[in-house]
Amino acid sequence: MSILIDKHTRVMTQGITGKTGQFHTRACREYANGAECFVAGVHPKKAGQDFEGIPIFASVRDAREATGANVSVIYVPPAGAAAAIWEAAEAELDLVICITEGIPVRDMIEVRDKMHRHNSKTVLLGPNCPGVITPDEIKIGIMPGHIHRKGSVGVVSRSGTLTYEAVAQLTELGLGQSTAVGIGGDPVNGLKHIDVLKMFNDDPATEAVVMIGEIGGTDEETAALWAKDNMSKPVVGFIAGVTAPPGKRMGHAGAIISGGKGTAEEKLAVMEECGISVTRDPSQMGKLLQTVLK
Repeated sequence: MSILIDKHTRVMTQGITGKTGQFHTRACREYANGAECFVAGVHPKKAGQDFEGIPIFASVRDAREATGANVSVIYVPPAGAAAAIWEAAEAELDLVICITEGIPVRDMIEVRDKMHRHNSKTVLLGPNCPGVITPDEIKIGIMPGHIHRKGSVGVVSRSGTLTYEAVAQLTELGLGQSTAVGIGGDPVNGLKHIDVLKMFNDDPATEAVVMIGEIGGTDEETAALWAKDNMSKPVVGFIAGVTAPPGKRMGHAGAIISGGKGTAEEKLAVMEECGISVTRDPSQMGKLLQTVLK
């Protein structure tokens, strides 16, 4: 078992003809079952062509109908990425993973609102995220596959780099991962920590979870409060940005303390109150997780 994706997932790449789309589609095809999983590309002006044997279609709907693809990954440049998300939602895909960074916030507000108003069944991961991986089965995104190992620890993070860091620490300790999910660092995005925690809680193959957050917003607090009353599995946490000064954006568009809200210490305090073991040292995430499994 896993969450979101597995070896049976069939994927199309929106933006497959760009340098980034080509590079990461190739890398994903070379990982585990990727050669069977990546079945289509989308480019409105290049239908009928192919990328290294992957057929390219004019639209998401055409690609879905021809190949049965149920998931899309987006490497479309920022100006067109929100429209690409909506195209995937209109085609009723199960999941759309938007890797693109720098999408205007207004565009994301509009597409999220449109998805909500149309009761879209499509789940959105991202934007500005590294994607998702179920080790030894499939990876969709930009994460390095070799650091992952199949196992029972779920990882959810706003930071791509810290996702990799947590995974590498777990693997070094001999602890594999069920699924690792990067939800992205933008202020307006799809899946939140709470959504992924619910999925891990329902996944029989996940025994414990590492939850990594950042300054800005209240998503981590919301997830922690839900976990306190509902989570049946141990969760450990880390929040990046303990030393971040108020008003200064730290890396991600959503990583900013404003109005006195969203500080790292505030988030860590709420998580601890909710029974989540936390560390203030990112090098200790794996070892902390190890302690709750004993």
